[in-house]
Amino acid sequence: MSLEKKITGLFFGSFNPVHHGHMMIASHLKQFSGLGEIWFIVSPHNPLKEKSSLLDSRQRLHMLNLAVGDCSWMKVSDIELKLPQPSYTIHTLAHLKELFPRKQFALIMGSDSLRTLPKWKNYEAILAHYPIYVYPRKGDVENLPDFGGHIIYTQAPEVEVSSSFIRKAIAEKKDMRYYIPTAAFNYLDEMNFYK
Repeated sequence: MSLEKKITGLFFGSFNPVHHGHMMIASHLKQFSGLGEIWFIVSPHNPLKEKSSLLDSRQRLHMLNLAVGDCSWMKVSDIELKLPQPSYTIHTLAHLKELFPRKQFALIMGSDSLRTLPKWKNYEAILAHYPIYVYPRKGDVENLPDFGGHIIYTQAPEVEVSSSFIRKAIAEKKDMRYYIPTAAFNYLDEMNFYK
């Protein structure tokens, strides 16, 4: 088995809620970019984003677990929920390295997040020590920054759906069942989230 196959991709996000776009990106990176497994890291609150309309982290974690189901190469992690707030990726990475010293980790992020990388705490250390797999976001693939480091631009499909679009649509009483993995949608609907 090549070293590349052993890399664990870390897909950070609020997953508020998880949707088929997240699952498609994870699947594409596993199947076409050689990552061995994908871990979804549920973020309590991104310091660069507004906190309004953010569902409780345990509920988002539960929806992700329902979405992942019994997939052997996907894992849902609550590691950031156990770390001091605010949550910084560099701290999470250091903690993961401590817990899993034999694993090689890489980050997964959208091209829009790559643009904000210089605002991240200790972003130079992230670039120096971790490969970053970048997937394209709609209308955001031109003139991407060149930070050096180990940035891998992937051909993952550009997914137009977003969690904010889904939340707004649910609030407007639209049926979003085909945007969200079935088990996660059924739980979300039963709990009346975002309505």
